[in-house]
Amino acid sequence: MCRVVDLQQAVLAKNDATAHALRAGLAARGTTVVNLLSSPGSGKTALLEGELLLARERGVRVAALTADLATENDAVRLARSGVPVKQVLTDGLCHLEAGMLGRHLEGWLPDDVRLLFVENVGNLVCPASYDLGETLRVVLASVTEGEDKPLKYPTAFGLAHLVVVTKTDIAEAVAFDEVAFRANVAQVNPGVDVLLTSARRGEGVGALLDRATAAADGGLVHAPVMARQGPHAHQDHGRHTHEASPGAMAQSGS
Repeated sequence: MCRVVDLQQAVLAKNDATAHALRAGLAARGTTVVNLLSSPGSGKTALLEGELLLARERGVRVAALTADLATENDAVRLARSGVPVKQVLTDGLCHLEAGMLGRHLEGWLPDDVRLLFVENVGNLVCPASYDLGETLRVVLASVTEGEDKPLKYPTAFGLAHLVVVTKTDIAEAVAFDEVAFRANVAQVNPGVDVLLTSARRGEGVGALLDRATAAADGGLVHAPVMARQGPHAHQDHGRHTHEASPGAMAQSGS
């Protein structure tokens, strides 16, 4: 058991070093990474679509990389915004790693991109432990997922710089308890902000983009207590292979 834990920590340490270098390299060229994490079906693609459209309208240079186990559906959808989009197929791997991200950005990311949105694999377990070189980590949960979601996935929510609630247009229909949700978020990540959004109504889209651009401008980003306590927890992440091929790619230019 100790050997397994040691191996896991070694993998994470290697990833953290790669992420640190990637973050520094992107910062030097003026690019800030926003890492989006959520369960499948939370509505993050719809929200990201709104972010890309609004960013283009505001004249903010953005790009998006979206990861899935299979299909290029999300990349095709996001590319309609007219911004550079790339699909990463992970061939069964349940998360992105910093090295994978770096390889996929080589020769593709335009020089003038200010914000790079990374839509991680739909999963709140594995991706939570992997720094991708982001400046802003956003964890999303829809109103249909239950108020106790933060308590069930404490690592994901505990390491978030910002928590976003999606699909608030149906909150009343599913009896979503916002007060309880906020209390549960505060329990695992004291002081983190919770932003309410509805991609369908366009609510909160501008506020999220404001947060991203503020982070890109060097604004203060929430520092999670869990991150300050040391290495990322990995005990809730089942043993599996981390050296799988990053898989196929599909891309769309601006």
